[in-house]
Amino acid sequence: MNSNIYKAHVALLGANLIYGANYIIAKGIMPEKINPNAFVFMRLACCVILFWFIKFLFIKEKVEQKDFLRIALCGLLGAAANMLFFFHGINLTSPVDASIIMTVTPVIVLIFSFFILKEPITKNKLLGIIIGGIGALILILYGNNSAGTSSFLGNLFVFINATCYGLYLVIVKPLMKKYNAITIISWMFLFGLMFVTPFILNDFTKTNFEYFTTSTYLVIGYVVLFTTFFAYLFNIYALNFVSPSVTSSYIYLQPVISFIMVGIYAYIFMKDKYAQDINLIKILSCIMVIIGVYIISKPPKKFA
Repeated sequence: MNSNIYKAHVALLGANLIYGANYIIAKGIMPEKINPNAFVFMRLACCVILFWFIKFLFIKEKVEQKDFLRIALCGLLGAAANMLFFFHGINLTSPVDASIIMTVTPVIVLIFSFFILKEPITKNKLLGIIIGGIGALILILYGNNSAGTSSFLGNLFVFINATCYGLYLVIVKPLMKKYNAITIISWMFLFGLMFVTPFILNDFTKTNFEYFTTSTYLVIGYVVLFTTFFAYLFNIYALNFVSPSVTSSYIYLQPVISFIMVGIYAYIFMKDKYAQDINLIKILSCIMVIIGVYIISKPPKKFA
C-alpha cells in the first residue's frame, strides 16, 4: 500500500469516526437548545462561507451554464433535503437507529445506479439488497413500538435522508468527473441554503441564543467544522486515490461508533434516557444491513 492510499484510508477512517459520533452529539442539543430547522440553517450558512472561502483562494474554475440545473438538484438532495430529514429524524429517534438505517445508503445507490446510470445488478447485489433492506425495514417498523428513544417517524425521516443522499451520489457522479470537487460542493451548499432559507429562516431568527451554554456552542462547532467541513474534505481527498465503493464501505463503522457512544451515555451520563436503545433486535438489524451492504460491495471473483 503506497503512502497516498494509506493516507486516503486514514482520511476515510477520520471522516467516519466523525460521522459516527455525530449521531449522539447533534441530538444532544435538540430540541431543548435549538430547533432542527435552525440547526440546519446554521450548518448550511457556515459551510457555504467556509467552502466558498476555500474556492476563492485555491480553485479558479467556472461552471458551464448547462450544468447548473444538475448542481441545483444536487443541492436540493445532497444538502437541503438530506440535512433537513436527518436533523428532524435524529431529533425524534435513537442515534443507534439512525446510524444503522444510514448504512443502507450503498443499497440505495445501487438501485438508483441501475435505473439512472444503467449499471447492471448481479445476483450477489440483488441478494445484498434483499438482506440489507429487510434489516432496515425491521428497524424502521420496530421503532413504532420499541422502548428507549426509538421512533417510527424519526426512523422514516432518516431513511428518506439516506434515499436523498443516495440519489445525490448518483446524480453528482458525472459532475465529479468534470469539475473539481470543491467547486461542486461550494455550489451545492449554496443552492441548498437558497432552497431551505425561505422555510427555516424564521426558526433561526426565533432561536434564543441567551440559553446557549459553552457546550451548546461546542456541539454546533463540531457539527459545522467536523461533521460537515472536515468530513467532506477528508472524503474528497480520499476519492483521489481510492474508489467510491471503498469510500462507501467505511460507513460500516458508523453504527459501531454510535453503539459505543450510546453505551457511554447510557451508563455514565443519560442512563434512563438511552439505557434501552441497544438491544438484540437492533444488533441483529445492524448485522443484516452490514451483511447486505458487504455482499453488494464485494468485488466479483476473477477466474484464471
